[in-house]
Amino acid sequence: MVWWPIGASLFASNIGSGHFVGIAGTAAAGGLAIGGFEWNALVVVIILGWLFVPIYIKAGVVTMPEFLRKRFGGQRIRIYLSVLSLFLYVFTKISVSHSYDCSLYITDVQSIKTTRYTVYIHYRSKVWGGLAAVIYTDTLQTIIMVVGSFILMGYAFNEVGGYENFQPRYMEAIPTLTGVNISESCYTPRPDSFHIFRDAVTGDLPWPGLVFGLTVQATWYWCTDQVIVQRCLSAKNLSHVKAGCILCGYLKLLPMFLMVFPGMISRILYPNEVACVEPEECLRYCGASVGCTNIAYPKLVVDLMPNGLRGLMLSVMMASLMSSLTSIFNSASTLFTMDIYTKIRSSASEKELMIAGRVFILVLIGVSIAWIPVVQSAQSGQLFDYIQSITSYLTPPIAATFMLAIFCKRVNEPGVFYGLTIGLAIGLTRMISEFAYGTGSCVTPTNCPEIICGVHYLYFSIILFCISCLLIVSISLMTKPIDDKHLHRLCWQLRNSTEERVDLELDNWEENQEPVYVDIEGKREPTEEPGCCKKAVLSFCGLEKSNAPKLSAEEQAELQRKLTDTSEKPMWRNVVNANAIILLCVCVFLHGFYG
Repeated sequence: MVWWPIGASLFASNIGSGHFVGIAGTAAAGGLAIGGFEWNALVVVIILGWLFVPIYIKAGVVTMPEFLRKRFGGQRIRIYLSVLSLFLYVFTKISVSHSYDCSLYITDVQSIKTTRYTVYIHYRSKVWGGLAAVIYTDTLQTIIMVVGSFILMGYAFNEVGGYENFQPRYMEAIPTLTGVNISESCYTPRPDSFHIFRDAVTGDLPWPGLVFGLTVQATWYWCTDQVIVQRCLSAKNLSHVKAGCILCGYLKLLPMFLMVFPGMISRILYPNEVACVEPEECLRYCGASVGCTNIAYPKLVVDLMPNGLRGLMLSVMMASLMSSLTSIFNSASTLFTMDIYTKIRSSASEKELMIAGRVFILVLIGVSIAWIPVVQSAQSGQLFDYIQSITSYLTPPIAATFMLAIFCKRVNEPGVFYGLTIGLAIGLTRMISEFAYGTGSCVTPTNCPEIICGVHYLYFSIILFCISCLLIVSISLMTKPIDDKHLHRLCWQLRNSTEERVDLELDNWEENQEPVYVDIEGKREPTEEPGCCKKAVLSFCGLEKSNAPKLSAEEQAELQRKLTDTSEKPMWRNVVNANAIILLCVCVFLHGFYG
């Protein structure tokens, strides 16, 4: 793949219902600080393209658990990461698709439609292959999303009288029905609504958490998540990887203007509905007693756009949902088949793995739909805060693992495994306690003990990351180190090594080819022609009957060399490096301007 579809696919895979609904809703409730979550990615995508992906390419891996297996050996870390990644896909990414409609029934129907679409687009394509089909589809959907969102932004600003009237009108957007015993802070806009950096103690998104805690989560998502890294590994060469990351970074500038500002404008135009605080009124407007900020963006679409453009914007929102879900389903299927199913059936054929991956997608949908009621009431009904809180509780140990795996060759398997296990136990303690007591809302605060739920989730992310790093390094230093012969091209210090690497453990999955029978003269015997029904099934599933040509040892070595090559032409290396510096300067300027 070349750089521009990679960059577009990275953006489209990231932008989903958590953005059009969640970010706009959180912006309506608390102001533009939530846009800092998007701009933080401008720095992390540079880290992805310049530090992490070169190691992944040199390692010659397909999945992130596979990298950890090569780096540390054994199977328990690989299986741990695969299971946790699938867990996160279900409870943070797929479940939030409910927010496109308050009706659970409509959401279930749409989820089933998306699953059908996913199976078709991934596996029916025989020309591009699964991932390529998803990337090109994401590219088209990115164009639709950006164009449609710009149109809605224009209508929204026109409705409030332009940018100069935007700030004063937002600060006056207060619902009419405020209740007798409800605190004024629950329905009045925050005084710091137009600042990204907020007080470290009293801020709803404290600035140290936004700078450091969010970077921990972003490192996990952008640098170690299968959905994202899989796109980078499909690039023609490392320069295309870097250029794709830069394009994605520039696209990530847009959500502040296309989603955050329109979400705040929605509160200006519809304060009684979007900013409601009375539980009975909220139930009447959106079916959720904890608040209705999540309807901010959809309400703009329905009320402001004329008929033709309204259909375009609904397709934009559906495109964001489907591009995000297709990416997740593709990567989840890869994780399940290659890292879990092959451990159950090590002799499984490629055809069996493909069928198992498709069935697993259906299972993911069922579990995700069952989790929707929990999502609807978590974090005061604010979808994006729910997603970020879950990732803050579960992902810092993974971020610590990958960072140390690449930049500290002394860490070993026992240190990583016990660091991950203890870190997961700490994170689950916080997450389960929060769900058990309930996150509450401004009107009805939670009774969760302060020592458990009193620490902001972004601060908790920093604490858990530091604890995980300390555990991994300490336990590794107390146990036997890994010899350098096993680490060539797997960590930063040995990234340019040309010595042959001795894998700690060979993969136990071997492709189970159909047996080929030859006669005594060495000629291939004709295989039996499948019947009409079998042909139809194979065609529908995208399965080929014929065997792939077997490569010689020299051809396999040459193919492996090309797949692990990270060389760049000097001119294009300088071009992407210069653009990376420009992108970082833009990032610094915007944070300073809106800080």
